[in-house]
Amino acid sequence: MTTPLSGKVALVAGATRGAGRQIAVQLGAAGATVYCTGRTTRTQQSEYQRPETIEDTAELVTAAGGTGIAIQADHLDPEQVRGVVERIDAEQRRLDVLVNDIWGGEGSFAWDKPLWEDDLERGLRLLRRQVETHVITSHAALPLLVRKPGGLVVEMTDGTAEYNAQRYRVSFFYDLAKASVLRMAFALAHELEPHGATAVALTPGWMRSEVMLEHYGVTEDTWHDVTEPHFVMSESPVYVGRAVAALAADPDVARWNGRSLSSGGLAQEYGFTDADGSRPDWWRYDAEVMTPGRPADPTGYR
Repeated sequence: MTTPLSGKVALVAGATRGAGRQIAVQLGAAGATVYCTGRTTRTQQSEYQRPETIEDTAELVTAAGGTGIAIQADHLDPEQVRGVVERIDAEQRRLDVLVNDIWGGEGSFAWDKPLWEDDLERGLRLLRRQVETHVITSHAALPLLVRKPGGLVVEMTDGTAEYNAQRYRVSFFYDLAKASVLRMAFALAHELEPHGATAVALTPGWMRSEVMLEHYGVTEDTWHDVTEPHFVMSESPVYVGRAVAALAADPDVARWNGRSLSSGGLAQEYGFTDADGSRPDWWRYDAEVMTPGRPADPTGYR
């Protein structure tokens, strides 16, 4: 097993489950030391009341070949986030990769309900958890990341800049949140470039997170049983995890500075696959097959 990230230190903010968990694991598989933050621990759950914990994620990182370290933190609390970064500084004296994957928005948005009919407090909570958390985390962590050249910031979102620019995404608050994260990566790219660091926005495709598998009543072994035809193009969280690991190991990662990227697009560039050996290209499939209303057919798209 190659370990191109041996000696590198990463912070995956929002590593409890889903994309964040597998991003942490795949960084660990490449040899990195990964700090895994989130609100749910083995002794304290978030309001999601889900079983996944940051300790579980850290153990998976270590089992994959890296060093996983779990720290409970609410990324809406600047003091807690500063504490995370101070600990990383004290223990490692460096930060090479920051992944802003904080979401916390499940149940905080309506589907296709106009702004004036939506729940205002719920919508503002979504913006706080998707936008404010990313700002707080970057504000605390970037002074450590820019201490050495070569740092990477990955802003996780839903949809590429090109795709989202042409489509209304779910609701006013959801659309605004995802567009804001895309713009964050663009703005950070300009501010980080003089320090030799890189910022990108990254989106998975239709991802089979724990929540999504539970929604359809399937597992990672039985997901093909879902009757929704376009689910045949879904991807596991491993895919976007490998995308982040590939970016972090690329000595020429600065060529992506400020760009909006996807797991499928990076798979074509770097040659990695999803856990099943395929290379789903969800956003091209969505634009060419699903949105035009064509019958589901993954041929040529994975």
